[in-house]
Amino acid sequence: MSEVNHQRIKTNGIWMHIAELGTGPLVLLLHGFPEIWYSWRHQITFLAKHGYHVVAPDLRGYGDSDCPLSPNSYTVIHLVGDLIGLLDHFGEQQAFVVGHDWGAVAGWHLSLLRPDRVKGLVTLSAPYFQRSPSSAVVEHFRKMFGDGCFICQFQEPGRAERAFARYDYLTVMKKFLCLAKTDYLVAPLGMEIVDYLETPSVLPKWITEEELQVYADKFQESGFSGPLNYYRAMNLNWELLATWHGSKITVPTKFIIGDKDIGFESIGTREYVMGDAFKRLVPDLDVVILDGHHFIQQEKAQEVSDEILSFLCKFTTVY
Repeated sequence: MSEVNHQRIKTNGIWMHIAELGTGPLVLLLHGFPEIWYSWRHQITFLAKHGYHVVAPDLRGYGDSDCPLSPNSYTVIHLVGDLIGLLDHFGEQQAFVVGHDWGAVAGWHLSLLRPDRVKGLVTLSAPYFQRSPSSAVVEHFRKMFGDGCFICQFQEPGRAERAFARYDYLTVMKKFLCLAKTDYLVAPLGMEIVDYLETPSVLPKWITEEELQVYADKFQESGFSGPLNYYRAMNLNWELLATWHGSKITVPTKFIIGDKDIGFESIGTREYVMGDAFKRLVPDLDVVILDGHHFIQQEKAQEVSDEILSFLCKFTTVY
């Protein structure tokens, strides 16, 4: 990745680190949990070679970007503000946005709140859901799955950090990034989610020890509190987004998910993303299901890169 340019820019009151390559129409690549810009290493070079200006930030709280202390600084309103600042920095009225996991959440809400700034959206692994009018997000998951649900366990400041600290950083990365479980992540009663996740004895073919060490080294520097604060802001998101209840995502969108993603079969995700309810919320939608798990842009790097490029080519003429 030596050809990639790295810089930190000021946006929305924080310093944000970005990895950048190529010239042409702007494409933002937004990572999820627990990742950094590096999770897009395959797509960065691929899209740049095909004529795009690719920018992959470390989202707030991650990597070499600033990490505000308060969980209240990690709402989707903050994330959208950070991305608007990125577009303004590059002098672009619009960009293509590609997001995975929490990066998909950021992309969905940028498209919801500022559709005028999004030329097209590709989201991976995290579909857009209708906001419940009656039940805050965390309470919904607690009722469904109990305290063993990872979202519930991540709520208490310090709890998950202490649990993660029982392992070295490389092991934590192996437990999450090499996740092979297909059921929703719910630990047995009295067990922390990081203890429930298995450490693979043999790595999957799509990632190496050296690549995992890149993540481990960066999280050892920045810690996990910033990333976990995204979950701790979920109920606040629910309050703040009441004004947009019932609103649709109107920008052109492609949604990509692996058929072995967590909960894809067990909690009805397949039926939802293939059914009418999802398409009513996102009318201009194309759904792609690949053979793979949660970190699909790394596991099936070429397939995901091709799917992104085929979507971008609908709106641009670069090759």
